Amino acid sequence: MLSLGLRRQPPASPPNLEANVPSPPAQQDVIIVGAGPAGLSAALMLGRCRRSVLVFDNHRPRNGPSKALHGYLTRDGTPPSEFLAMARLELTKYETVELRDGDVSAAECRSDGGYGVTLSTGESFFARKLLLATGVVDNLPDIPGFKDLYGRSVFHCPYCDGYELRDQPLGIYGRGARGSGLALEMTAWSRDLVLCTDGPAELEQTERDKLQRNGITVHEQRVVRLEGTDGILSAVIFEDGTRLPRRALFFTTGQFQRSDLLERLGCEFTEKGTVRTGKYETTHLPGLFVCGDASRAVQWVIVAASEGAEAAFAINTNLVKEDLR
Repeated sequence: MLSLGLRRQPPASPPNLEANVPSPPAQQDVIIVGAGPAGLSAALMLGRCRRSVLVFDNHRPRNGPSKALHGYLTRDGTPPSEFLAMARLELTKYETVELRDGDVSAAECRSDGGYGVTLSTGESFFARKLLLATGVVDNLPDIPGFKDLYGRSVFHCPYCDGYELRDQPLGIYGRGARGSGLALEMTAWSRDLVLCTDGPAELEQTERDKLQRNGITVHEQRVVRLEGTDGILSAVIFEDGTRLPRRALFFTTGQFQRSDLLERLGCEFTEKGTVRTGKYETTHLPGLFVCGDASRAVQWVIVAASEGAEAAFAINTNLVKEDLR
């Protein structure tokens, strides 16, 4: 028989159905939402524990407008942007830590006890533990000049910025017990103080008497604007046209949580609006930790960094226990 040199084709292989099955999503050990001092400090310690860490940064730091941070040993007077840049650079040597830009718009506890987060872009990520270091936002009065001078000569924390303004003429903006409390506290830095209540002072007579005994004037006229040049306050202007020369203004008008993830996940809050946490920044929700300004009344950079390290300790300890046979 004449052969045409044709070869018989082998039977077709059955389709690989497993190739069409999506692989399970990669899971980190820890996801950190927030890349300020608290979040980055936690990332550093977790990186040193060889944990896989994913940090999300939306680049909206509370102290962004400030020229310098203070009270942080070895970093006193460092610009906040420089501080964060140094922190991010230090993290690059830890191969298990990844910093990623993005807004986390949703988070949930999964059936396996881990957590999932979703970015505003729709991307989802998963981890065994979730640390929220999302911070707070100061409630700035809607007064012309207030926002422009915020962080430069309008401040919320005398411990952070009072020393540089020692013995200067200062204003305090606030009402009631909080306003009088801040004014009295400011006597540690200056004796030339005026409490501007922007309307009725809402003070008890005992509070008025104490302010008077300590040489603090109370001005109840409405504030119509703050005047200043190049970020430096020059005067507080009142409704009747009175001009009160001041070098800086410290305010107490409250704050709010930057992220609603805390409430949506079911965190408990204190009467002051901070997240209720236990030892080592734990919450009542297993696997969820909160650190930094979101959970503390003492809102200093060095305290936030310390809390981040404490949270990292607790997270790694939990992971070790889970991994042991």
